[in-house]
Amino acid sequence: MKKHSSFSQLVSFFFVAYLLFGSFNDCFAQRDTITNYYETEQIKLPKGLRAETGGMDFMPDGRLVACFHLGEVMTYNPKTKTWKKFAEGLHDPLGVVAVSNSEILVVQRPEMTRIKDTNADGVADVYETITDDFGMSGNYHEFAFGPLKDQEGNLFMALNVASNGAGIRPEIRGQYDSLSREGRMYSCVPYRGWVMRYNVKTKKLEPYASGFRSPNGLGFDAKGRLFVSDNQGDWRGTSPLYHVEKGKFYGHVASLIWQEGFPRVKPLSLPVAQLDSMRTRESIAFPHTEIAHSPTQPLLDNTGGKFGPFAGQLFIGEMDYPRLVRLLMEEVNGQLQGACVAFGDGTGLLKGNNRLVFDKNGDLWVGHNDHGWVGDEGLSRIHWKGKVPLDIMAMNLTTEGFELTFSLPVDPKIASNPELYKFQRYYYKYHQPYGSPKTDVADVAIKEVKVSPDGRKVTFKLAELKAGYVYDLKMGELQTPDGKLLMNRAVFYTLNQLKK
Repeated sequence: MKKHSSFSQLVSFFFVAYLLFGSFNDCFAQRDTITNYYETEQIKLPKGLRAETGGMDFMPDGRLVACFHLGEVMTYNPKTKTWKKFAEGLHDPLGVVAVSNSEILVVQRPEMTRIKDTNADGVADVYETITDDFGMSGNYHEFAFGPLKDQEGNLFMALNVASNGAGIRPEIRGQYDSLSREGRMYSCVPYRGWVMRYNVKTKKLEPYASGFRSPNGLGFDAKGRLFVSDNQGDWRGTSPLYHVEKGKFYGHVASLIWQEGFPRVKPLSLPVAQLDSMRTRESIAFPHTEIAHSPTQPLLDNTGGKFGPFAGQLFIGEMDYPRLVRLLMEEVNGQLQGACVAFGDGTGLLKGNNRLVFDKNGDLWVGHNDHGWVGDEGLSRIHWKGKVPLDIMAMNLTTEGFELTFSLPVDPKIASNPELYKFQRYYYKYHQPYGSPKTDVADVAIKEVKVSPDGRKVTFKLAELKAGYVYDLKMGELQTPDGKLLMNRAVFYTLNQLKK
């Protein structure tokens, strides 16, 4: 009798499942996941190495070169899986560029450095200062990031402001100026809070753009335009990504005192409205806790399709979550803005995703870091398995709403249902306090949804479009006609400019 009762219960379960989910095959079909398309491998590290990754690049011969917070520079041969120490004794190195199989460039806390192996034994024997023409007060928060080389060979770097969580040393480097000493973060020596450019022709370090807080990430897009990430804090309602151009101010006020021609007034004494009118807005505002807490290095997918369908797009690291973020940029009225979506959730990626680099095979290497931040240590490699997932490829502004483009056709019967989508808009305050809540939050009604004949595009006509807001779209279970589920059901668009 017990056997019969159990069998009856099992039949009842299958019958209910059939009613709820359509068929036995549908009930037991494997749900689509990111691991069907990408896999993550953790790289084994040498004994004794504390892998707080500050920078990574590949040498021409295929060796990875990586620098670590405690001062080591190591090479790794992916074929033999062997590590070798290339250099040591550096101070907080937070970026590396491989010039050749025997020469690298590093930005460490006090300088930009050229390091060479001149006798071909795999170990550096020459350390040369390229430039140290910037100030240091000894404050713990004065990190230096870079270098990033442009097409002409010029080298970009970015300098943190200091923190009132600690003071300055009796002995400093550079001119001291107390004008911006007040506030949570300050810049009392040159050029704290600036992006700098080392001009290879003049061999001088030049101030390039001001207004940064903790710009832990520099990268170029496919057109060679410079992007710099920053972190939520004072004068940062949420973490931003900026398109950086020479001479512009990007919002954090402490650095203004080093701007040529700036009046002798305390930056904090200026009205917020005046400072707001001076600043260049972020191309993307990363909604805090929704998508990112602490974005790091932007990296162009220049693999030509070896990493999947995202060639030509930017990825960016994220410290606090086990994910990367993919950026969907567009130009509106001559300015760059766009959307962001998550990438890598569920692949086994760690937290602390600080540095990114593609190898010649199209695999993405991720260097992790937990040095004073939420994160992990180590190195990971993400490999594309060759199949294309259903994902968002673009989010473009229209005069009446937005148009989503997908990597594969979506099922028009499902995708045309307005109940499947929810738009919300909000903004983050530009002010001195640390961070900002979502402000002026409102749902945005959808007036119309249209699916293109090929199923690749879904267009939304909205009841309202307002500049200066993040448009937050959450979606239900979109899928292809053959049942592939949408990987990202949340996308966030930073709307600075309305379409004319």
